[in-house]
Amino acid sequence: MKGAQIVALAMPVFIVLIALEFAVGLKRGRNTYRLADTLTSIGLGVMNQVTGVFGRLFRIGIYTWLFETVALLRLPTDSVWVWLGALLAYDFCYYWHHRAGHRLAVCWAAHVVHHQSEDFNLGTALRITSSGFLFGWVFYVPLAVAGVPPVVFAIVALIDLLYQFWVHTQQVGKLGWFDRWFVSPSNHRAHHAVNERYLDKNYGGILVVWDRLFGSFVEENEAEPIVFGTRAPLQRWCPIIANFDVYRGLVAHSWHASRWVDKLKVWVQPPGWRPADVAARFPRAEFDMAKVRRFETQTPPALQAVAVVLFLLVLGATLVFLWFAHTLPFHLRAAAVAALVLVLWSIGLLLEGQQARSRSAAEARIPDGRATL
Repeated sequence: MKGAQIVALAMPVFIVLIALEFAVGLKRGRNTYRLADTLTSIGLGVMNQVTGVFGRLFRIGIYTWLFETVALLRLPTDSVWVWLGALLAYDFCYYWHHRAGHRLAVCWAAHVVHHQSEDFNLGTALRITSSGFLFGWVFYVPLAVAGVPPVVFAIVALIDLLYQFWVHTQQVGKLGWFDRWFVSPSNHRAHHAVNERYLDKNYGGILVVWDRLFGSFVEENEAEPIVFGTRAPLQRWCPIIANFDVYRGLVAHSWHASRWVDKLKVWVQPPGWRPADVAARFPRAEFDMAKVRRFETQTPPALQAVAVVLFLLVLGATLVFLWFAHTLPFHLRAAAVAALVLVLWSIGLLLEGQQARSRSAAEARIPDGRATL
């Protein structure tokens, strides 16, 4: 079974679990969902999967080439220890991949998509970048060198990703000893916070042990309510802008920097760093927790209904596409991806309404790409 088909089978399960969490939140009087944010988050997950038909080929293709070219060993695929060791090693590499996603601007430009939601729920778990394949593969080169077969690599990567779905919830409290060893909802809530005490913390995928070992662990403090999102909020529901907003800012900063070394440093410094001349020409206000407000738009009920119907159609079309994508020639796959992304973009415009369009026309800022750190 192809990876895309596994995702197609998992998608209905994700939607059912999201609906269940929504119901539990309503019953407890602690609803964590908003329609526009939820459709945007799931839509970004859809966009990741349909564009991933090409991105996965790039990532697995590079990994396979490295395995065939530089692997020191050829580990067997029929050993339980190989699978367990590969999963552990993958999670270790993922920790550094995730940490780089918060500490290097070019990596944050991809990862920021996952943090843009100002809500935190199972829908947020599906909010995944579509450009992560560009540089993410670099962090897993050691697995190829060590001789982890491509099929093992692909499956343990999927296991690590699927595990992270359930930790995106506010409906599960602290779990005692489990929180000390594993990434849990409590640990991951802290990771998604913009509060000062939580910044640069809890990068683990399955194990939080890596954070404890490398000094990036913080425990959720129930006395300080968590504020979710980024310190430079996107304030859009458009999935295309969500994926490219920080890249656009980095390009602008690099373009306006006068020194060549600064043009390059923009991409490898921590998110939010700007050359002195760019900072002087384009001043910005400092982040103030007291001024944080969640992004809201007033969308007429009729437009919301149209957006929901279109979204359901996109979900159905995505399931069919993922199931049959491997049988389609390249040009039909590309056309299908373009059509699905276009509809997702249209849904974003419907949810934003005239308010977003008028703001966009008047907007003259350079996105600063500041992270949750």
